[in-house]
Amino acid sequence: MDNILALAGANLVSPIILSFVLGLVAALARSDLSFPEAIAKGLSLYLLFAIGFKGGAGVAAHGVDARLIAALIAGVVLSLLLPFVAFALLRLLTRMSNTDAAAVAGHYGSISIVTFVAASSLLAGRNIPAESYMVAVAAAMEAPAILSALWLASRRKGGSQRGGAELWHEILLNGSIVLLLGAFAIGWITGQEGLAEIEGFIVDPFKGVLCLFLLDMGVVAGRGLRSSRGVLSIGAVVFGILMPLVGAGLGLVAGLLLALSLGGVVLLMVLGASASYIAVPAAMRVALPEANPALSLTLSLGITFPFNLTLGIPLYMMLATAVTGS
Repeated sequence: MDNILALAGANLVSPIILSFVLGLVAALARSDLSFPEAIAKGLSLYLLFAIGFKGGAGVAAHGVDARLIAALIAGVVLSLLLPFVAFALLRLLTRMSNTDAAAVAGHYGSISIVTFVAASSLLAGRNIPAESYMVAVAAAMEAPAILSALWLASRRKGGSQRGGAELWHEILLNGSIVLLLGAFAIGWITGQEGLAEIEGFIVDPFKGVLCLFLLDMGVVAGRGLRSSRGVLSIGAVVFGILMPLVGAGLGLVAGLLLALSLGGVVLLMVLGASASYIAVPAAMRVALPEANPALSLTLSLGITFPFNLTLGIPLYMMLATAVTGS
């Protein structure tokens, strides 16, 4: 326990986490601090491009092999399975309607790329390597959870799914997925030579841009928490903390079965523990318009995201270290 708290403390005083805390406190204190939407969008685009490109260049150096394919399959299976676990917990802990529970569950089967980046930065700071293809696994886990959520909603007859073609367009051509996969492909094609050409753009400034992005995320999360009073029950808040622990546990099992390195196991745990607040909300607006988006976004961005950043990632690292013996 002391080791977890020590690691959490070290993580909390990093510029990345403190930037998020600053935004959160500013929003809760009703400061007028805010980012213009265009700048916030630009920061997001930069991070997705940099993450995808570096991951693709890493895979080019590593090569496509059975380990990469197995990791991709495991990520897809994990993304399909997690919404069912989340749905069962929501029905046990809350009185959400079937439609709302299915929509929230979809968010918890998908991933938060920013949480993934924060974990990657922590690993890099501690000189713990991870498989370069984990960014490809992250991209593969964006969409499958949406399908599980829609199946849960239709099976329970809690809502009418509509706009099939529009939904698939939203899922497959969602901007974050397109940019992440496209940058990954460019990095894969150009390899280490391509990375060297733009290293000064996507490597050196990366953590600074991430600090600004998390500052904005803190503002968004704080405003969501401030405006959601009465929306979340105690059971929902418990779910927002319990579900990432369950997801991380399943990620740990998958990582061990895949024989990933310590860094790879940690990243797969983080992917299992995180919740989407970009791709899935856009798809749910089309597929389940009757679901309450305030529930999903407040839980994923206001509860689970801060928990993972402050306590979750250090806890997952400690557990992975203990289990792998690294």
